[in-house]
Amino acid sequence: MASNDLLSLIRQGHPMTVGQQLRLTLQLSVPAIMAQLSSIVMQYIDAAMVGSLGANASASIGLVSTTTWLFGGSCSAAATGFSVQVAHAIGAGDMYRARQILRQALVAIGLFGLLWGMIGVSISGSLPAWLGGDEAICRDSSLYFMIYSAFLPVLQIYVLSSSMLRCSGNMRVPSMLSVLMCLLDVVFNFFLIFPSRMVHWGGFSFWMPGAGWGVEGAALGTGLAELVVAMALLWYLCMHSADLKLTKEKGRFRPTSPVLKNAVRIGLPMGIEHAVICGAQIMTTVIVAPLGIFAIAANSFGITAESLCYMPGYGIADAATTLVGQSYGAGRKDLTRRFAYITVGMGMAVMGVMGVVMYIGAPFIIGTMTPDAEVLALGVEALRIEAFAEPMFAAAIVAYSVFVGMGNTIIPSLMNFFSIWAVRLTLAAWLAPTMGLKGVWLAMCLELCFRGSIFLARLKWVFKK
Repeated sequence: MASNDLLSLIRQGHPMTVGQQLRLTLQLSVPAIMAQLSSIVMQYIDAAMVGSLGANASASIGLVSTTTWLFGGSCSAAATGFSVQVAHAIGAGDMYRARQILRQALVAIGLFGLLWGMIGVSISGSLPAWLGGDEAICRDSSLYFMIYSAFLPVLQIYVLSSSMLRCSGNMRVPSMLSVLMCLLDVVFNFFLIFPSRMVHWGGFSFWMPGAGWGVEGAALGTGLAELVVAMALLWYLCMHSADLKLTKEKGRFRPTSPVLKNAVRIGLPMGIEHAVICGAQIMTTVIVAPLGIFAIAANSFGITAESLCYMPGYGIADAATTLVGQSYGAGRKDLTRRFAYITVGMGMAVMGVMGVVMYIGAPFIIGTMTPDAEVLALGVEALRIEAFAEPMFAAAIVAYSVFVGMGNTIIPSLMNFFSIWAVRLTLAAWLAPTMGLKGVWLAMCLELCFRGSIFLARLKWVFKK
């Protein structure tokens, strides 16, 4: 059966076999994993292209990377506040209400993206200095973050459109367009990062034009790729989505108090949690910064490379939000529980395998992003430490998304806050002066194992009630 047919079993209250549940989970997870992987491949390509320019260029992006995650994570949290409501409405079979929520979300989220972008641009000049960056990289870091912030309204539309389609059960279109965005990013970066030059390939030589904008070109290339795909996603969502297209009836776009209150109830704890986590990551950057440019670059590359491992977990987490959200909206507690356990178990298994791949392939993965021997050695060591934490990291990622699907975000957000600030940062600050970057990543590994454990305990407790 197709995923739409299986999803209709949830909405219509029909029984589902274990085989159907597993099949539906796989059908939704695989496209979501591909979308997540294409997203991180785009970051990987940026890192590799910029890495060829030298350690300073890499460090200039690495310095502000945690802040870009803060802003991007806030955009995701704001969109989720509305998309979870849509998932619940679809699960209950109320498609009219789902489309009404979408209309209101377009206005509210559009304004949020504009505001967030303006804030980012306004602080871009001072941000690198606040983070303790070396004077040699501050200018490029500032320009990179300014361009990134200017495209935040576009990123917000992309995130909202993708989230709405996924919560309706359509994983295929966001996945395909995420791959397209990755390809466009390569093309735009190729012409914007590097200067005009002679290219030698396959025995032929030809002149290749280029802007030669370096780090700024990487930010602009990513922003342009996001713009093209965001507009395509928005058009498909509003005009062609089976459940959510807005041409089926007229409706109001002005946000209403009940919808906004629910969005704040769901999204605000997530936004605060993202701020807390990214604040902790920024503090980690502050801890790493005194270790030198090589450590900053290796830390940035290590984070990008590790994303190749944990993005499948986030893909399965997207499927968990959809499956749990629709089951919860349909009032099917038994199905909610089973989908929760299936997705968490699948996430741990997949990321366990990816951890093995990351450990073995660490030299190759980091080596494709930098030719610098010292950065390579530090990055490989960091990745191999982190590989041991991947299954428990999966438990935390997917269990959190299960709770999001149920609209329960406050306690899980507090759990993330405590784990990162009380465990990771304390250990990192203690170990970094004596162990260097290795100590920072060892602290991260131990904290992820702790976080996964408490999320598994919380999951078991919730479904025992």
